[in-house]
Amino acid sequence: MPSSCSASRTPGSPPRGAPPGERRPRGTGSGTALDTAPAAVARFDGVTDRTVIENCALATVDAAGTEHAAGHLVLADGRIESLGPGPVPAPLAGVTRRIDATGHLATPGLINTHHHFYQWLTRGLAQDAKLFDWLAALYPIWARIDEPMVETAARASLAMMARGGVTTAMDHHYVFPKGAGDLLGAELRAAAALGVRFVAARGSMDLGASRGGLPPDFAVEPVDEALRATEEAVHAHHDPSFGSMRQIVVAPCSPFSVSTELLREAAVLARRLGVRLHTHGSETAEEASYCREVFGLGPTEYLESAGWLGEDVWMAHCVHLEDADLAAFARTGTGVAHCPSSNARLGAGLARVPELLAAGVPVGLGVDGTGSNETGELHTELRNALLLNRLGPHRERALTVRQALWLGTMGGARVLGRQREIGSLEPGKLADLVLWRLDGLGHSTIADPVAALVLGPPAPVTLSLVGGVPVVENGRLLRADEEVIARAARSEARRLAELAG
Repeated sequence: MPSSCSASRTPGSPPRGAPPGERRPRGTGSGTALDTAPAAVARFDGVTDRTVIENCALATVDAAGTEHAAGHLVLADGRIESLGPGPVPAPLAGVTRRIDATGHLATPGLINTHHHFYQWLTRGLAQDAKLFDWLAALYPIWARIDEPMVETAARASLAMMARGGVTTAMDHHYVFPKGAGDLLGAELRAAAALGVRFVAARGSMDLGASRGGLPPDFAVEPVDEALRATEEAVHAHHDPSFGSMRQIVVAPCSPFSVSTELLREAAVLARRLGVRLHTHGSETAEEASYCREVFGLGPTEYLESAGWLGEDVWMAHCVHLEDADLAAFARTGTGVAHCPSSNARLGAGLARVPELLAAGVPVGLGVDGTGSNETGELHTELRNALLLNRLGPHRERALTVRQALWLGTMGGARVLGRQREIGSLEPGKLADLVLWRLDGLGHSTIADPVAALVLGPPAPVTLSLVGGVPVVENGRLLRADEEVIARAARSEARRLAELAG
């Protein structure tokens, strides 16, 4: 490591034990409490492997918005044992790694709440199209994906996010061409290989071109097959335990690619199995018109009629919510994955994020697929969420820098239903955290470290931990070779293009 963040390295052990008592933050913790709070402690007995991080700025993103200009963290058993201002107040036994993080900001790891990994192989296409035309152009290509392509695309997508401070990633995969292989398994293998906490949304579509849908018929599934495959995925892979590294979500694609039968049965299935629900909603004005023409209801009304509002549901985009829709989200606790870059790229519009937050709606950030957001990393979403919402009609309610960080951390944890485990730096929570280097050219003259992170260029990641285990050090992935991933992605992208003609 560079001299500003030096250490000897002994990775921590996987997380264990029961979660701490849940804190229920309201609002976004947009205030700060600089060096006024004492050290917070959740002491673990018998620990022989502790990591101490010292001399860094801390943005905890807890309910009080606690920050320390210079503070410390103690990690043990894959969780945060204690943190506070200044150095560690008393000698500790069992310290196997001590990190001098001078010049760094420690934050919770970033949390991505919406993505389509397979699109890594089709970046830069349909560059000037809006959503429906973009989908029409790309579905014939996506219908040719197979298991090796999806695993390679997932590795590339996860590598890009992990290198940029993401510790929990979600992917919504809904294209399952006949004979393509185990596509969900490919994603799960990729996430396990890189060491990123992963939420896999098993998507589905049953409306092919012959029934008025956009995708080719051989890229959709009959309702019974989609439901059976989804249930099998939950039984085979879903881990609901505290600290889980993989969870499964039930996720039919969208109101215009899925029948009402599949939507309703998927909601019933998810609740029977005790897992969460995810879909696209109110992304474009064209979608709203489609729902009114076909169903006689707006998108939110239609989805609610199919059982798709509730605390166990989150939807991507939600750009075109009317006042009644926003109230319904608040009333039911339905969450939102805000994807500002993709929405801008496809000309979809701007979600009413300040109003959603004011109403208490859970809101996180999503990269969305790299076919419509070629950067593929979440820092851009923090910055664009902040800047684009300042162009909205309610300037007096514009987002703050700290609200932007909250969206990318605690907001995402709430959307995924994992706020007991991740999203803030608090004793007892998982040691999913990032050390951002802010003493270099791009950030050293911005005195406020949170502003430096959000407003400045992407900050170098000196250390990223998932459950206390290093995933990135000095900007490099520890469990994968970026050059190998890049070459494989290039090769698979060419193969896909050739298959698609």
